[in-house]
Amino acid sequence: MSAAEKLPLSLVLIAHNEAANLPRCLDSAAAWATEIIVVTNNCTDDTAAVALRYGAKVHDHAWQGHRDTKNIALGYATQPWILCLDADEEVTPELAAGIKTFIQRDDSKFAGAYFARRVFFLGRWIKHGDWYPDWSLRLIRRGKGKWGGTSEHDSMQLDGPSAKIAGDLNHYSYRDLDHHLEKLPYYANYFLKNLRARNARWSALATIFRCQWRFFRCYFLRLGVLDGYPGFYIAYFQSFSALYRHTKLYEDEQKKKLESGS
Repeated sequence: MSAAEKLPLSLVLIAHNEAANLPRCLDSAAAWATEIIVVTNNCTDDTAAVALRYGAKVHDHAWQGHRDTKNIALGYATQPWILCLDADEEVTPELAAGIKTFIQRDDSKFAGAYFARRVFFLGRWIKHGDWYPDWSLRLIRRGKGKWGGTSEHDSMQLDGPSAKIAGDLNHYSYRDLDHHLEKLPYYANYFLKNLRARNARWSALATIFRCQWRFFRCYFLRLGVLDGYPGFYIAYFQSFSALYRHTKLYEDEQKKKLESGS
């Protein structure tokens, strides 16, 4: 695609040791983006070299958490529109067409756009349950959005209305089951930190109810059953995740009792 055909768009992402994922991500969007911004942090692989092959502007920064590092990356964008991706994501052709149409129309009433994200897991695309459609606000007018939320659970905050674009953003979240399980303690500890900050107290009834509700909602109400065995696994895992997170609070309370001698 010639420079004249490219969209007035900055493709922005952060990356740590993502040399294996970056080609798939950049192949899906680099051809129609005027500018590519990649913010790296302490990489020990060829992440920067891969990004440079696609003509990206690479900036290295110390890690400051997802939210703040992503906002640093946003600050380097110079184009009127910004598309924020993760290195393990891929823009499908249908979504690419929708993004192009949206930007070319340039409706002044919209400050951004969101679209569905789908996960590849256990050999198939997950199309139901708690994991889909996972609406993601990733396309923004420059100066109209920033990453908010918490350091590890960030979300885009938009100054103005947003539109919905058809098409999926593919997400290759997990290499395998082991990789999936690796993230459970990390997010459970973060969850515990937030509960402590709110002075929350553990409740057996609430914990049991949450576990049962998460499975029922994911598998039946959100039709995870239609995703076959992976759908059952995800629903069961969502239930166990709730049990694990809230039991972390129980464990924390028991430790404090032992330390205080009560």
